[in-house]
Amino acid sequence: MVTYYLDTSALLKRYLNEVGSDWLRRTIAPAHEVVIVATQLLIIEVISVFNRRVREETVTTHDYARLSGRFRDDCRNLYQLVALDDTIMNLACALLEHHPLRAYDAVHLATALSVNRWLVEAGETGLTFLSADARLNQAAATEGLVVDNPNDHP
Repeated sequence: MVTYYLDTSALLKRYLNEVGSDWLRRTIAPAHEVVIVATQLLIIEVISVFNRRVREETVTTHDYARLSGRFRDDCRNLYQLVALDDTIMNLACALLEHHPLRAYDAVHLATALSVNRWLVEAGETGLTFLSADARLNQAAATEGLVVDNPNDHP
């Protein structure tokens, strides 16, 4: 079993056709027995992007309903979403002191680091951090995570 942490930029590639979408869909396909982990705050970010795409007229309202419905269903059935707690929040704040990250990116990284620690402490293989954000990937690698960028797999 392989565990992937996906930030919003990576997970969106499952729903929208972008550079790296095909690779991401193959990588996290259920046939590969993968666990997909993310922060619960990802829900807000993804719905925000879908709505922005409607406003920009790159996604129709019909497609929005389909995409958001599928995404919400996947959140209930496929993804392991981690709630923001004091430990993750404090770690995110500490990460902001060491890396040039945006607030939600610090939450993504803090969540991934926490889950990775839980996996390793349980004797499991650590997770792979997937993001299309080069700055976030650099911070994740500096913090010791295995990192991959879907944009590197066009």
